[in-house]
Amino acid sequence: MPMSLEEYQVAQMYMVRKMQQQNTTSTEGVEILENKSFEDDVLGKGHYSSKIYRLQSKAPTWLTTFAPADALIMQEEAWNAYPRCKTVIKCPYFTKFQLTIETVHRADNGQSDNVHGLSKGQLATRDVEIVDIASSARDYWSYVVSSSNTDLSKFTSAKTGRGPLLEGWQDKSKPVMTAYKLVTIDAPYWGFGYRIEHALLLGERALFLESHRNCFAWIDEWFGLTVEQIRELEQQSDSLKEELGRPTLVKSVEDFDQRLLPESEDIYSGQRAQLST
Repeated sequence: MPMSLEEYQVAQMYMVRKMQQQNTTSTEGVEILENKSFEDDVLGKGHYSSKIYRLQSKAPTWLTTFAPADALIMQEEAWNAYPRCKTVIKCPYFTKFQLTIETVHRADNGQSDNVHGLSKGQLATRDVEIVDIASSARDYWSYVVSSSNTDLSKFTSAKTGRGPLLEGWQDKSKPVMTAYKLVTIDAPYWGFGYRIEHALLLGERALFLESHRNCFAWIDEWFGLTVEQIRELEQQSDSLKEELGRPTLVKSVEDFDQRLLPESEDIYSGQRAQLST
């Protein structure tokens, strides 16, 4: 990613919030069940969230031949202790299914090896794939999850001057950082478990690619915001959504400042595969 670790933390929070809002309708999308601080002995202090994803329309045709459309209702728990994060996804319909994503963020260009500290046995079964946000490659899942039309090989940020991302940009970009994602998936179902695992791994890869493309494509919207400001926007959005029944988006730092003006106060009160992006 052509940004610093500190910038990426803001970019990721902004991207997650905006993509959830864009993909949530009256029947599908993301429902946030819990959002709170946490502390444990492994990750330390961070932010915990519990969500439900309703993705019925995105189910592959072969899956709907033997499972109902709501088989793609997913339950997610996430522990964000940046720069380390962990996400666990389960499916109530397939009770034995579990997908775990462990992420380590580092200020490098993707050259670190075994950042997750895997054993020799785990390393022997690990597949490593580089996910380049400037890639134009497309597959089924790319079309399912993608909504961005920004060509990063032609995009330049007005606020930072970063871009376009041409071949070999990872070795030239300053600043630069990498998200190392360890994806572990288990679907122990005879006859179709492998197909589920394969489909969801491809789906996760496409989601990683799309979300991280958006992190950079939306840089002029989030650049200059702080983590605290994003948290405040989340609280405002939750409060407003309860009143109006729909989410709202912040468009820029200036928009954020505008929302904090006195006249606005009444409105807003009351993996096993390792993927590097």
